[in-house]
Amino acid sequence: MKRLMKYFNGYKVRAVLAPLFKMLEASFELLVPLVMAAIINNGIKMDDKPYIIKMGLVMVLLGLIGLACSVTAQYFSAKTAMGVGKALRYDLFRHIETLSYTEIDEIGSSTLINRMTSDINQVQTGINMFLRLFMRSPFIVFGATIMAFTVDVKASKVFLIVLPVLIVIVFGIMLVSIPLYKKVQGRLDKVLLQTRENLAGARVIRAFGQEKNEKADFEQSTKELTKWQLIVGGISTFLNPLTYAVVNLGIAAIVMVGAKQVDSGILLDGDVYALVNYMSQILVELIKLANLIIIETKAVACANRISAVFEKNSSQLYKETKVAELKDSPKVQFVNAGLTYKNAGESSIEGLNLTVNKGDTIGIIGGTGSGKSSFVNLIPRFYDCTEGSVLVDGIDVKEYPKEQLRNKIGIVPQKAVLFSGSIEDNLRWGKADASNEDMEFAIDVAQAKEFVDSKEGRLKFMLNQGAKNLSGGQKQRLTIARALVKRPEILILDDSSSALDYATDAKLRMAIKEKTDNMTVFIVSQRSSSIMHADKIVVLDDGKVCGIGTHDELLKTCQEYQEICSSQNKEEVNEHE
Repeated sequence: MKRLMKYFNGYKVRAVLAPLFKMLEASFELLVPLVMAAIINNGIKMDDKPYIIKMGLVMVLLGLIGLACSVTAQYFSAKTAMGVGKALRYDLFRHIETLSYTEIDEIGSSTLINRMTSDINQVQTGINMFLRLFMRSPFIVFGATIMAFTVDVKASKVFLIVLPVLIVIVFGIMLVSIPLYKKVQGRLDKVLLQTRENLAGARVIRAFGQEKNEKADFEQSTKELTKWQLIVGGISTFLNPLTYAVVNLGIAAIVMVGAKQVDSGILLDGDVYALVNYMSQILVELIKLANLIIIETKAVACANRISAVFEKNSSQLYKETKVAELKDSPKVQFVNAGLTYKNAGESSIEGLNLTVNKGDTIGIIGGTGSGKSSFVNLIPRFYDCTEGSVLVDGIDVKEYPKEQLRNKIGIVPQKAVLFSGSIEDNLRWGKADASNEDMEFAIDVAQAKEFVDSKEGRLKFMLNQGAKNLSGGQKQRLTIARALVKRPEILILDDSSSALDYATDAKLRMAIKEKTDNMTVFIVSQRSSSIMHADKIVVLDDGKVCGIGTHDELLKTCQEYQEICSSQNKEEVNEHE
C-alpha cells in the first residue's frame, strides 16, 4: 500500500484542495439550520415577509456557494483519482511486461487482468470518495453536535447519547463485513478466470460438447459469489434500519425535550427545528461515512493486491553490456541442461546435451508432454535452466542483454497469435523498420504469398481481433513470416505447421533451407515427415532424451522414434527392419 503513495506526488495540491473545499461546503451547510430557525422565529412567527425573503435569499446564496465549493472539490478529487489511476495502470502494465513466464504462470493471467482493471478502478473510486468525504463527514458530525449546543445545552444532551450509539452500530457492522468483502473479491477472481477460459476456449468447448458442464461449473462459481455477496449484503442491510431507528428515537427525544423548553419560554420553535435538522445531518453523514469505510476497505484490499504484483520481481536478470560472441563456437549448445517449472513436482527437461552448428536444422519430436516446447523455450530464455546451461555463440544466454539475445532469434509459438490491424502491422512486430522487400521476402518463404495476394489491399488487408477472418493455416504462415522478417540467425518453429498440409509444409521447409542465409532452425513437430530431413533429430520422452541422430540412424537405434514413425508411416519403418 505504501509504495502506491508515490503516485500522489504530481497531485499533492489537488489532493489538499479537494477536502478543503468540501469542508468549506460543509461549513455553509451547518449554517443553513440556523438561518431556517431565524426565518421561523423572526419571520414566520412575526409575519415579517421582507425578513423571510431576505433570509430566503441568504439560504439561496449559501446553497450556491456550497454548490460551487462542491463542484470545485469534485473536480480536484476526480482529477487526482483519475491521474493516479492512469499512472498506476501504466506502471502496473509496464511492470507485468518485465515479469518472466515463471512469474506470470505463478500469478495467473486472469488475476493480472482483474488487478489491471477492476482493482485499479476500485482504487480510483476509493481515492475519489476519500478526498470528498474523509474530512467532510466527521466535520459535519462533530460540527452539528457543537452547533446544537450553541442552540440549547439541555436539549443537545440527547446528541451525546445518540452519537456514541450510532458510532458503535456503524463501526460494529463495518468490522464484521470488512473480512467478508475480501472473500467476495476472491470469488470474483474465480468467476473472471472461468469467464476468460470459456471465451478463449469457446471452440474447444463446443467441439467436445462440454457446454453443459461449463455452464454447471460457472453456475456453481456464481452461486458462491452470490452467496457471499448476499451474506455481506445482509449484514450491511442492518445499517440503515438501525441507524434510522436510533436517529428517529433521538429526534423524538429532542422534540419532547424541546417542546418542554418551548412551553417554558426557554426555546423558540425555530430552535427545535434547528436541533432536529442537525440530528438529521448527523444521520446522513454517518451513513455516508459507513459507505466510505466500505469503499475504502475494498480500495485498500485492491491496493494491496496491486502492490503484491509490484513486489513480484522477475526471476530473470539481464546484463546491460553487449557481449562479444566467440568465433568458431557452436551456434547453440546445451550442456547438461534441465528445467523444472516452479512448484512442479518433477522436471520437464533433464540431462540435455546437444551441440548445434550454424546452418543446422534440428528436429524435435516426442509424445504430448514430453518437453518439446520446454526444450526450445530455453534458447530465447523464456525460462531459465534450473540445472546446466544453454550457450548461444559460445556465450551463456544468461550473460546476454535481452535485446541482443532476442535479435538473434525468430520465434513462432505453438499458438498462432495475430493482432487486430493490417498484415503489414503484424509483420512489423518482427522488425519495426522492415522494408517492403523484407516483408515480401518473409511472406514468400513462409508460403503466404498466394493467399496474401488474394486479399484486398494485400499487406494493407485488415485483420480483426484474433485474426478470425483467416484460416488456421493462413494464421500459422503469417506468424512464420513475422519471425522471418528480421532474418534471424536462429529460427524456432514450435509445432507451428500443424495446420498446414503436407505439401505446403514441405515447401516451407525447403524455402527456409534454400532462401535463408545459413539460418539455424529448430523444428518442433508431432509429424515425423516434418523433421525427417533434419540434420539432427532429438527424440524426447517424459523430459528425457531417448535418441539423437538422423532419421535413418534413429529408425535403427531408437525404439520410441520407431513407434512414432510406425504410427504415421508403417511402410517406411518396415523397409528399415
